[in-house]
Amino acid sequence: MSITKLNNLSVSALTALPSGVGGKVLQVVQATDSTERTTTSTSFVTASNTLSLSITPSSASNKIYIMVHSTIKNSAIGGSVEATIYRASTNLAPSTGYFSGQYSNEAYMNMPMAYNYLDSPSSTSSLTYQVYWRVTGSTTGYLNTNWGSGTLTASITAFEIAG
Repeated sequence: MSITKLNNLSVSALTALPSGVGGKVLQVVQATDSTERTTTSTSFVTASNTLSLSITPSSASNKIYIMVHSTIKNSAIGGSVEATIYRASTNLAPSTGYFSGQYSNEAYMNMPMAYNYLDSPSSTSSLTYQVYWRVTGSTTGYLNTNWGSGTLTASITAFEIAG
């Protein structure tokens, strides 16, 4: 998986957003997972204990920008895999219930998964963000798989943005 870059800077070197985008980046926290994961759950479950991070905002007016990158696929035609972000026990997705989904007319079709969300938690307590996922239909969902063999690395990254 490629390294995420913004204005030709790696995520870890990023200290501010490009002009016109908004506030200053105060801190960046990232977690990764390079193990193939599977699920058959039709309710949202933790995708991986390592795709979880904690961040403590320095001000209640600050926002947390979350980015998730991975690959997903399902094992059956007509099934789908859906992924979202939870803050503690709260699903942050819009009314659909998920940020990214993969539905395929071909079994085992690997798809990139990337989504982001700007959270306004109004908190200075430690916040935990984690990737959750589920399947629909009679399928098995796969996370971090490569087209041929082996695994890819998934990531969840949190940026604290000055409010």
